[in-house]
Amino acid sequence: MGFNIFVVGLILGSFANMLIYRLPHGVSLFRPARSVCPQCKATIPWYENIPLVSYIYLKGICSSCDTKISTSYFFVELLSGILAVLLWHKLGSSFEFVLVLLLFELLLILSVIDIYHLAVPDYMLILAVVVAFVLPEFDYIAALSFAGGGFLLELFVTYYIQNIKAKLTKNKQLQTARAMGEGDIPIFAIIGGVLGSTLGLVAITVGAFVALVPSVIATIYGKKPQIPFIPYLVVGLFVVYVGVDIL
Repeated sequence: MGFNIFVVGLILGSFANMLIYRLPHGVSLFRPARSVCPQCKATIPWYENIPLVSYIYLKGICSSCDTKISTSYFFVELLSGILAVLLWHKLGSSFEFVLVLLLFELLLILSVIDIYHLAVPDYMLILAVVVAFVLPEFDYIAALSFAGGGFLLELFVTYYIQNIKAKLTKNKQLQTARAMGEGDIPIFAIIGGVLGSTLGLVAITVGAFVALVPSVIATIYGKKPQIPFIPYLVVGLFVVYVGVDIL
């Protein structure tokens, strides 16, 4: 059964890859009906579109134009499969499992889009919130508290960046910088509602510590990249949601 769930996760991951590419580029979900190479636009045959297997068989290269295929396609499918199995082990074959799996698939899509574009589609964010809100044990009070807390934190840190750090560093670009993206606050609400207040704070802390890793590495190499926060919040949420049963 676990293998079947893994395969389902791979299929969902393949669909997620399609959304990750098409949504930010404004491409219809129905046309073209089949997947195409982003570079040469050649239609990808079904036997070259099998999750994980095709990527390995093709050695990460398009068979039509020899363009390198992003490794993100492979890892999104793999993560989706692992995610499905771990959630199934936690929740079993239940309707709650279906809802939670759908929620984390949406969060996976949002995370990858945020990594590439530093912005996420509002309608996907709203859909994730709606799915979270219908979960059986969703804590609405904690969700509102975390959303409010995230909003106040964003105001406070943004004020510091624009009015204090900008003057201290004499960096005019910081005068218009924001501490968090608009999509972070709904994710705060989802974390609070799914995990509750105590575990929600743990998840945000975990996400913040994980986010420090690329930030420190970038600092060592003298770079100042924009770090998307949604992926790290999602990592914190998933680690705590699954790991709480192990601990």
